[in-house]
Amino acid sequence: MKTCLLLLIVALHAGNSQAIDRCSVVSAIKNGGIIGIKGYTLGDYVCLAYRASRYDTSLNRSPTEYGIFQISSYWWCDDGRTVGRKNLCGLSCKNLLNSDIEDDVRCLKRIVKDPNGLKAW
Repeated sequence: MKTCLLLLIVALHAGNSQAIDRCSVVSAIKNGGIIGIKGYTLGDYVCLAYRASRYDTSLNRSPTEYGIFQISSYWWCDDGRTVGRKNLCGLSCKNLLNSDIEDDVRCLKRIVKDPNGLKAW
């Protein structure tokens, strides 16, 4: 019985996953104009996406981290729940949970321009 329940939970989670392929990630990053900011490379950003989410755009790992880059709702997006949020990217965190990662990359660009850059992760 426990095995059946575990398999059901895994299947439901896998059904909600929206992983995109690496080439789509590379394309969005190239089109986003972020390569070279503070010396960061295409590889740095692709590695971040993989390590943060395994390219899963629907990932909401903790109550405050969203999307393919696991962007924090405290500083960067509005989830409607996080107390003291700043929303410096000016977008809803829900927008970071779909397969269109253009807005994720725009927000990433804003984050990278911040003094902490990729050290924010």
